[in-house]
Amino acid sequence: MLGNGNAVPDAGAALKRLLARDRLAFAMEAHNPLAARIVGNAGFDVVWASGFSISTALGKRDRNEVSSTQLIDVLQGMREVTDTPILVDADTGFGDFNNFRLLVRRLSVMGVGGACIEDKTFPKLNSFVNGRQVLIDAEEFCGKIRAAKDSQLSNDFCIVARTEALVVGAGMHEALERAERYRLAGADAILIHSKEKTADQVLEFALHWAGRTPLIAVPTTYSETPCELFEASGFGLVIWANHMIRASVAAMSEVCNQVSSQRSVQGISNKIVAMEEVFDLFDYAEVTAAERRYCPNGAAGA
Repeated sequence: MLGNGNAVPDAGAALKRLLARDRLAFAMEAHNPLAARIVGNAGFDVVWASGFSISTALGKRDRNEVSSTQLIDVLQGMREVTDTPILVDADTGFGDFNNFRLLVRRLSVMGVGGACIEDKTFPKLNSFVNGRQVLIDAEEFCGKIRAAKDSQLSNDFCIVARTEALVVGAGMHEALERAERYRLAGADAILIHSKEKTADQVLEFALHWAGRTPLIAVPTTYSETPCELFEASGFGLVIWANHMIRASVAAMSEVCNQVSSQRSVQGISNKIVAMEEVFDLFDYAEVTAAERRYCPNGAAGA
């Protein structure tokens, strides 16, 4: 069956429980309802609604070229097909405190588990792109956090504060100082981001942080790090932040290039799923059974 699409008042509570438990939780990126359905079916604890991946899927760059309304449209589709808690990558909040609190209120109504906001200026640029990477004033960012907490419709809604201090080269002291200010402003968890090739920076941060709030890691550039290290260091969640969209680009490019060069779809059956697998993924059998119940005379669509 599909997700029920109703409000999930305990989605935030479920997310907070995952972050707080002793065992490491895992989130996988999704960029549309199809991806969210696959992530949920695969048994991941959390769906990460990635700003980069959603932007890419919509043909935009990860530089706030996608509006909050476009994001909401994608998220609504995700909510309709999975009951796995969704943590939304809200970038820098789509503007000032007012933009972010309006977004949080809409997410709360939808039954999304939480939103992650990062402490860079608007418009943001993807952390792994060479370009303008500037931190926002810490107190202004704290104001965004307080506005979000005051606007959420459930106390269980989860606000994750993501500091980019290590990404922009501001150093460990700045990262720790900012994270502590964000915690005091009401953040439910801290995402410490790094673009180093090893996890040394984030593991050092975790050592100094000493479990003040749940910690989240995004091992995109240090993906070879054993997850046992994150768990032993006190992290509550690891996010595989962009792997579904990257897998999609690779698979679609391979099939498309092969069909284009050979002018035939012969020989690609081992690279694509059967139609029946897609039908099963979205439970086509349910609507057929419902049709027999609600349209006994075969009048559906008449």
